[in-house]
Amino acid sequence: MATVLAVILTIVSVVVWRWWHNHPPYGLETLAVTSSLSLVSYEEAQAALGETAHAPVAYGRDQLVLGRLSWQAPPKPLDGGYFAIFLIDKRTNHKPEVFSVAAPQEAVGIGSAGIENRIAERYSWLRGAGDATFGDDAYQSNGHRLHVTDEKASPLTFVALFPYIEEPDPELPVATAPVAMSDLLLALAYLGPDGQVYWAQRLQG
Repeated sequence: MATVLAVILTIVSVVVWRWWHNHPPYGLETLAVTSSLSLVSYEEAQAALGETAHAPVAYGRDQLVLGRLSWQAPPKPLDGGYFAIFLIDKRTNHKPEVFSVAAPQEAVGIGSAGIENRIAERYSWLRGAGDATFGDDAYQSNGHRLHVTDEKASPLTFVALFPYIEEPDPELPVATAPVAMSDLLLALAYLGPDGQVYWAQRLQG
């Protein structure tokens, strides 16, 4: 009997720990996020970024997309977790490769992480958050996203480059021009310190 009770307690403890470990510290509504996207010229992009960052250089038919996000301070610090900001071309599920960012703190990075495939698995509308797939077992980075490790890095302004490529290489999956505002998806996700996907929310598109 004692052995059975011990097994039951162990199972219950594991279930409770898993629930606690994956339970979001707070929801998106706590942040009161505001956001915007617009197509801009190089001059407009540089003016929006200010003196803290240089806008990506655009040539010919290249396009620049300006994004702005702001949020209220959350009730708890990120403590090893982070916000992931995704800008995705919905036609291809590709992300831009080049960003410039202006934020009050130096707490915004640019890149990708394999752990974010969990976002794509959980949210079908956010498939572009994960790696691009080729065949059954080939994966490749699908452009970049922004990750925010300091919850005080608001307001945040970014400019993304959509280069015009006459014949895009299918083996290099990145977002390219021409792109219309209706093609773009802007999303915010919250991941925990162990890669837990707490939530993801569509902001634009």
